[in-house]
Amino acid sequence: MKLLIFHIGADRYGLRLRDVVRVLPLLELKQLPLAPAPVAGLMDLHGQSVPVIDLCHAAGIPSSEDRFDTRIIVSNYVTPEGRQHQLGLRAERVLGVQEVRDEELTDSGVRAAPFLGQVASDSQGVLQLVELEQLLPAELRALLFQDGAS
Repeated sequence: MKLLIFHIGADRYGLRLRDVVRVLPLLELKQLPLAPAPVAGLMDLHGQSVPVIDLCHAAGIPSSEDRFDTRIIVSNYVTPEGRQHQLGLRAERVLGVQEVRDEELTDSGVRAAPFLGQVASDSQGVLQLVELEQLLPAELRALLFQDGAS
């Protein structure tokens, strides 16, 4: 499978390319006062407001300063109810696409965060999958997608 590779803090992670709509340079976001820490803000995508989640904050670590390779990954997020929403992911050090064979993936044996999945090792170290459908807890989904629209 093809993965978009990026960093959360010092570690490498991958998101299945099938979940990626596009990768954008870091845009100015509208801040949302009193929003939970993982919510980086809202971006305007062709006239539509799209919430953006900071992957570092979602993982419980502080974000680093914006860099030239900090990007917003626009994804199609599907709720457990089957509704589809566009969701932006602020990702650090986006490296590009990498092929990982299914047989290279193994269970990590640790479930520190529900959205972290299987791991693979290569010459650059360990790479862990981000399971997009597990990224948002129910209370955050309710906050971000209040209107229930697709």
